[in-house]
Amino acid sequence: MKKHRLTTTASLLIGISAIAVQAFASEPTVVPEQPPVPAQGKITYVPRDSIIEFKALSEYKEPEWVTEKFVKAGKLPPVAERLPKEPMVFKTGNMPDGAGVYGDVMRHVIGGRPEGWNYSAGQTQGWGGIDIGMSECLTRTAPLYQVEASDVEPLPNLARSWEWSEDGHKLTMHLIEGAKWSDGDPFDADDVMFYWDDNVVDPNVSPLNGATPETFGEGTTLKKVDQYTVEWTFKEAFPRQHLYAMAYGTFCPGPSHILKTKHPKYAGTTYDQYKNGFPPEYMNIPVMGAWVPVAYRPDDIIVLRRNPYYWKVDEAGNQLPYLNEVHYKLSTWADRDVQAIAGSGDFSNLEQPENFVESLKRAADEKAPARLAFGPRVIGYNLRMNYSANGWGEPDERGQAVRELNRNLDFRKAVTMAVDRKKLGEALVKGPFTAIYPGGLSSGTSFYDRNSTVYYPFDLEGAKALLEKVGLKDTDGNGFVNFPEGTAGGADVQIVMLVNSDYGTDRNLAEGLIGQMEQLGLKVVLNSVDGTKRDATQYAGKFDWLIRRNDQELTSVVQNTTQLAPTGPRTSWHHRAPESGKVDLLPHEQELVDIVNKFIASNDNEARADLMKQFQKVSTENVDTVGLTEYPGALIINKRFSNIPPGAPIFMFNWAEDTIIRERVFVAADKQGDYELYAEQLPGKPGESGPSN
Repeated sequence: MKKHRLTTTASLLIGISAIAVQAFASEPTVVPEQPPVPAQGKITYVPRDSIIEFKALSEYKEPEWVTEKFVKAGKLPPVAERLPKEPMVFKTGNMPDGAGVYGDVMRHVIGGRPEGWNYSAGQTQGWGGIDIGMSECLTRTAPLYQVEASDVEPLPNLARSWEWSEDGHKLTMHLIEGAKWSDGDPFDADDVMFYWDDNVVDPNVSPLNGATPETFGEGTTLKKVDQYTVEWTFKEAFPRQHLYAMAYGTFCPGPSHILKTKHPKYAGTTYDQYKNGFPPEYMNIPVMGAWVPVAYRPDDIIVLRRNPYYWKVDEAGNQLPYLNEVHYKLSTWADRDVQAIAGSGDFSNLEQPENFVESLKRAADEKAPARLAFGPRVIGYNLRMNYSANGWGEPDERGQAVRELNRNLDFRKAVTMAVDRKKLGEALVKGPFTAIYPGGLSSGTSFYDRNSTVYYPFDLEGAKALLEKVGLKDTDGNGFVNFPEGTAGGADVQIVMLVNSDYGTDRNLAEGLIGQMEQLGLKVVLNSVDGTKRDATQYAGKFDWLIRRNDQELTSVVQNTTQLAPTGPRTSWHHRAPESGKVDLLPHEQELVDIVNKFIASNDNEARADLMKQFQKVSTENVDTVGLTEYPGALIINKRFSNIPPGAPIFMFNWAEDTIIRERVFVAADKQGDYELYAEQLPGKPGESGPSN
């Protein structure tokens, strides 16, 4: 294999005629300025400590029906006994509409389908905010969009506080004491250590959002000190950046007392049996989140009911959440927008630009049931090329030859110059919504610097000249360039592009890109699969190219920062190590890794800002990814809901389902509807069907 790679590389780089090596007409430049976003919400910035605190209150309250039907009947302890000795308290001053009242439902519509409830082992619950409603993590970042820049650091959550050792290499975390899972089992350090030792560190397990040991720093260790204390040890001093990785979705522990019954280490099962041991039909899985799954009807609906042991309250002592029930109608992502605008659904992250114009028209009607507000341009798409030349995904001869091309800078420049981004954006939506995006950091993050962004303008003829420079010519006259003789049989250069079939925008971008690459002379074949299969195919490295919507590392920078570059064997989305191997870094990737590691290790805000300018320049100049388009998202929510923060982006540190802090969202008594399917019922025992009446 090594000899073949060397031969391939040589054949791509030599034997080019002097006539073919011509400079492309356009020169790299600064990316054009973006037009203003219409109907944009305004964010109110606050100090970090104005949102929550931990303290005991003089009394606690709950819905009256819980007291009457469950506490007085001896089915539940009193609410004060179900709460920690010092619960998390949401401060009234940070609630847009103040303390709420109990009742009503939030009706979601989603396009995903649940694999099961084992988030720790990589199972999706269907997305659309289900896992966010069920899971709690060591820290929390979603509300930070409203925190003043000088005060930004993750909020405490399951870890109520922490302190650093004098040398900065150890971090002691204190967990909330006395909190319980939704079935009443105590939450403690054993749950944290099970997630770490038997899921994150275990190479046979892949948690849902891709947590690996390297996510928290190479060489990092974690140990239990006592029932409510854990201690991190880091190679770097004071890597506060890792506190962001302890938020959603990379450090959200599962119920170890349930999951251990299926884990090979404790139950003698297989890893496949562990991952799939809690299918969608398994109801009442214990959670630390505000709502518990109590009903599932395939291709119809998932219903979650309030968690009677939820460990958060408001300043009046009301146990949260205010909403009794949450629905997830199983439909399509496009239908989510339609139903939210029509009023038959309550919430949507309007992220598919094809629906923008019609949604704005309908929301403008005074009688419209929903309100709509756009946020910053944080929805972006990148074409990612598989850079592995040492075996990740076990490519065949054609696939290996494509990867050698992907690793060639002139080839990447040819591809990015052949992308007409204006046309791609306008094909999605007319008007001032989409913007030219060359790749790299999102323009919506505070770390973005336009002058550090290198943009290769659309120049098809220059792109064709670069293809010829790397040895790709149409030798058989069919309109597509061929591999050089001796490489992949001299066949047409055929590239397989992986895309998520669940979203119309993803498919539309892919189809537009295929047409533009055909004009360049590259034959691109679409591998369009649903999100679950897309993830599995991507993690396995079985793709040439991949279209992926941007994740938190590009929209916030401080969240999942290690994923900005291949800082570890499994951190990058498009360049990972093969089994028992190392990542074969390109020179520019090594630069990016060094920059990211310095960023993580630094606590100097000016230095961090400068490092991200360097990152942006190296990334875009070397076309680490090929940016396609970027646009804002809009939050659509039914007008009957209160406590919706102004200007909340649909995606920055996390999705809007978490950004709006759903556990404190409520519906005023005079606006409540008759939507509950399981009124005055609570979750049953784990594994039992349906809620408890």
